[in-house]
Amino acid sequence: MELHDSVSLPIVGEAEVLHLASVTSTQDVARSLPIGSIVLADHQTAGRGRLDRRWEAPEGTALLASFVLEPNPLLSLAAGVAAAEACDSRQVRLKWPNDLLLEERKLGGILVEATHDRAVCGIGINLTWSPEGAAMLDQPRDDVFDRLRQKIATWTLARPDQVLARWRDLSATLGRRVRVDVSGAITEGLAEDIGPRGELIVDGVAFVAASVTHL
Repeated sequence: MELHDSVSLPIVGEAEVLHLASVTSTQDVARSLPIGSIVLADHQTAGRGRLDRRWEAPEGTALLASFVLEPNPLLSLAAGVAAAEACDSRQVRLKWPNDLLLEERKLGGILVEATHDRAVCGIGINLTWSPEGAAMLDQPRDDVFDRLRQKIATWTLARPDQVLARWRDLSATLGRRVRVDVSGAITEGLAEDIGPRGELIVDGVAFVAASVTHL
């Protein structure tokens, strides 16, 4: 694990923020920390998203944070809602299962790693740089991070019906045709709704984990 220039910021509420200049991944650091901790990094040398996809960004150009939280079956959706609201833009929408979109282009993503006693929720948002074809928010990191902390605290404690309803409000996926890929098995159809566990329902079939392409 690579760590440089560690700075512990003051505790606000019950969350202590560990601000690091460079890490392999904020997830790597957060796994060993107590619930309530937050890891914030300026740069990741081996950042990743779902399915071990690489997450790369030049130093200081993205919000890169991991939150150590109580386990929650809807945490990925709750974190998506929190991140979308933290962006403070009505144009930011949610793509199932874990992407933030701005004008139909990827703005950021969420990665949840859960065990029986804790969950580590990583959130990455492009701020002042983005890969080709992606989007950037062009807002100060400190402002977005402050809002994100508040929104995470709110939405991870919200009732399941509230999380599901708000996710539906922000969804860019529901109501459109999609292609669902589950280990190479492809299904195309209408994304009708999300179920009580956050599963995506396409033409009456529920998908718990998959890659989704908007058609």
